Amino acid sequence: MKQSFDALLRQELAAIDAGERRRRLRVLDNGDGDGGLRDAQGRRLVDVSSNDYLGLSQHPLPKARAAEWAQRHGAGAPASRLVTGTRGITLALEEKLAAFKGREAALLFSSGFQANATVIPALARLGEIVGASDTANRAAIFSDELNHASIIHGARAARCPVHVFRHNDLDQLDALLGRHPGRKLIATESVFSMDGDRADLAALEGIAVRHGAMLYVDEAHATGILGLQGRGLSVGLAGVDVVMGTLGKAFGAFGAYVAGSRALIDWLVNRCSGFIFTTALPPPVLGAVDAALELIPGMDAERVRVAAHAQRLREALSALGISTLESTTQIVPAVIGAEADTLAAAARLEAEGFLAVAIRPPTVAPGSSRLRFAINSELGDAEMARLIEALQSL
Repeated sequence: MKQSFDALLRQELAAIDAGERRRRLRVLDNGDGDGGLRDAQGRRLVDVSSNDYLGLSQHPLPKARAAEWAQRHGAGAPASRLVTGTRGITLALEEKLAAFKGREAALLFSSGFQANATVIPALARLGEIVGASDTANRAAIFSDELNHASIIHGARAARCPVHVFRHNDLDQLDALLGRHPGRKLIATESVFSMDGDRADLAALEGIAVRHGAMLYVDEAHATGILGLQGRGLSVGLAGVDVVMGTLGKAFGAFGAYVAGSRALIDWLVNRCSGFIFTTALPPPVLGAVDAALELIPGMDAERVRVAAHAQRLREALSALGISTLESTTQIVPAVIGAEADTLAAAARLEAEGFLAVAIRPPTVAPGSSRLRFAINSELGDAEMARLIEALQSL
């Protein structure tokens, strides 16, 4: 049986190879304090692809606090949160996250994917305990077509009606909601991870209120880098019921959180499988996030630099006739089109010392392969000038 299983795996891999879509892991280590990356051959590469938007993964304060909390509280968590995994530092950090996002409460998760994939189906089943919902009348989910794979996974796992609306087409969303009389959940990202554009959260809030729908917003790529003091784009919008964010990306650490009302968080503790059945985040991670929360509100200069560099990059790409779609954020897509051409463009930039990863189907639609630039605050003016010069090779 095992041989036939492995044979099938090899057949699948051969089919992936035939389509030239096989992915392989690549070693990229931190440079020797120079802010760059080193590949397996020791070549230095300027990072213009990662989500470490504020460089906090290498900042001395989060690193020091992670080490300190490891010494004081241990290297790992002993169990899930409902067993022996909730510590005082865990609850204190959740309170800080809630205050940072302007919400009553927050709850830590192991990853953004885990949060979206398990919170969304839990919310779709809201009401089952009191008999207000069953499989036949679970909430219908309305999801932007460019939502992250984790939101798509969560919607599918909910086993309820799922309506996918055209990207940022709020007129279509409004019409779809109007045709559904039952409970409704709208799911969107505030910043879309592959296109770098934004959802109109204020307009979505109005639509959600008008239709009595719950509004779920993934702030993974906004928190830390956009909004007042980096608090994201959902702060101040009372009609946003559920906010999810990650603790990698601009936080430079690991994990995720969900923020909302006290009732929401208490309910998730009892009904969300992705929280209940997983080990708590370890103290070193909590320490790094705690330090990041101290730093992020005061990093306006870094946010201004990121925004300026991203705009400069968009202008340079547009001058070359390369579409950046509707990007207005630190994520700047350079749409090449064909997969082979995109891989070749990435290779040319790498030869010039820049790591700009090619994004291909199935991550993006066929014919829209791209270099996904993700600008970070560690990118200096000289490196930015070199990058723009290197773009001429595209």
